[in-house]
Amino acid sequence: MTETILQALQALRSNRLRSALTLVGMAIGVFSVIASVTAVKVLDQTLMGQLAAMGTQTISFDRVPDDRPATEEEMRRPQLTYDQALALQDRVPLAASVSSTLWGGSREVRTTEASTDPDVNVMATDQGYAQNNGWEMDQGRFLSEDDVRSAASVTVLGSTVAEEVFGDMDPLGREVRIDGVRFTVVGVLEEKSGGLNLGDSNNRVIVPITRGIPVFGLQDRDVTIDVRAPSAEMLAATQDQAVGALRAVRRLPPEAEDNFETFTSAEAADGLKAFTSALATGGAGIGLIALLAAGVGVMNIMLVSVTERTREIGVRKSLGATRRDILLQFLVEAVVLCQLGGLAGILMGVLGGNVVAALMTTAPAFPWGWATIAVLGVTVVALVFGVYPATKAARLHPIEALRYE
Repeated sequence: MTETILQALQALRSNRLRSALTLVGMAIGVFSVIASVTAVKVLDQTLMGQLAAMGTQTISFDRVPDDRPATEEEMRRPQLTYDQALALQDRVPLAASVSSTLWGGSREVRTTEASTDPDVNVMATDQGYAQNNGWEMDQGRFLSEDDVRSAASVTVLGSTVAEEVFGDMDPLGREVRIDGVRFTVVGVLEEKSGGLNLGDSNNRVIVPITRGIPVFGLQDRDVTIDVRAPSAEMLAATQDQAVGALRAVRRLPPEAEDNFETFTSAEAADGLKAFTSALATGGAGIGLIALLAAGVGVMNIMLVSVTERTREIGVRKSLGATRRDILLQFLVEAVVLCQLGGLAGILMGVLGGNVVAALMTTAPAFPWGWATIAVLGVTVVALVFGVYPATKAARLHPIEALRYE
């Protein structure tokens, strides 16, 4: 077998351009498979990591769905308010914590030395938000219960904002102006990659909800309420209790449907798994079509090679080579050619797919399963599309082959 492989490599070297073009076609097919599944794997592990940071025990309530356009009936639902969130804190004894959040839109953050573009996301929330949503502190502290109770003019900065307005200076205790309103910096959030919306989740500032509502005019905005179960095992019981409490707070009769949306991080994980799986399968399907096209190219090249080497085949047969020897030689040539293209495609695909990891500043990924499938796949392509040319070569009559011009 080793001698056969060496002969195959020699045959491929003798027709470098033709072999290279065929190899490129195979590499492109494998590249499209590996690049797509690698990119999806990076995306999947990033988003799943963020959901894991949140934990599998967080339940969120919103007035309307955020994963699709709201219907007219959903838009007519009464507002979710901060007062309802406060009432919920006393009615869900199972909850480890309850937090409420308002998005205050995009604003400018300014110091005496620097300013940001007016695209910083302002969040008005309370002391439970960081724990409920998996945020850690890089410097200082998060909002406290006293900050919220007293409507203190304090803020916690995202890492992007802190770097942009303070650079290498210590931001703690310094003053910033958010749309002209003064706030004292008490903490800086630890940097996070990407975010579920693939934007810069670090480009934000957080203020107490009791301060943010009046100074930024957020009275008419819907509050998002997060309820954290004490453990993943208690999620269902906590969710049932929280839903019942919110229905009571919103004065819903027993027969009425919920006029709010319930969302858990576990449901998000299931949805993301289904989405990324479908995305990976679609990308791999497109790549497999490219592999089939490359296989046709392999067959064409092998047929040309058989024709060009007819006299060589005649000489080998006259010296005692059997049909099996000739068949094996040409099959090995097809397999070696496809494997070289496959390995090149895997390498390029992993590098290309991990561009997503670089953009999202997350760990690179290697799709071992799909790489194995690719190696097996190109072998199958080589055998399927190489068997006819190899059989044609094996069946040549030695005398006719020697006479071939």
